[in-house]
Amino acid sequence: MTDQPGAMAFFSDRPLRMRWLRKAHEYLGLFIAPTLLMFACTGALQLFGLHEAEDGYRPAPVIEKLAQVHIHQQFALKPQRPAAPGPVRAESERKEPAAPLGQTALKWVFLVTALGIVVSTCLGLWMGLTRIKNRAAGLAVLLAGAGLPVLMVLL
Repeated sequence: MTDQPGAMAFFSDRPLRMRWLRKAHEYLGLFIAPTLLMFACTGALQLFGLHEAEDGYRPAPVIEKLAQVHIHQQFALKPQRPAAPGPVRAESERKEPAAPLGQTALKWVFLVTALGIVVSTCLGLWMGLTRIKNRAAGLAVLLAGAGLPVLMVLL
């Protein structure tokens, strides 16, 4: 079956097709891993509102900026809202009601999922970088996957 030319060989030769798919998976995985890690980490922080300042809590500026990359694709602090005109509300009036149990449980499930994505992606990076035949090309793809989004955010 390998005597068929070009694209036909790809479709009819299962071992050739599987080698190509594995190689494509390795390189695509190395390219998207940095972005996947960033989204998993910033999403985990956003689950519990750790990216927003409120009631005496002030997140680190880098957390606020990374949340803006996650939400609005820009690495900048969110503009401060002007104070609302009108009477100042008492502290007890500002607090939001407690979230329903199902919503809180779902946040924890999503947090565990985000941590699983981080661990799985790190394992995939390790596997990809140790098993790939052309390690220099793998590192170049990984650096491109990390560098291109940073470059685009800075533009």
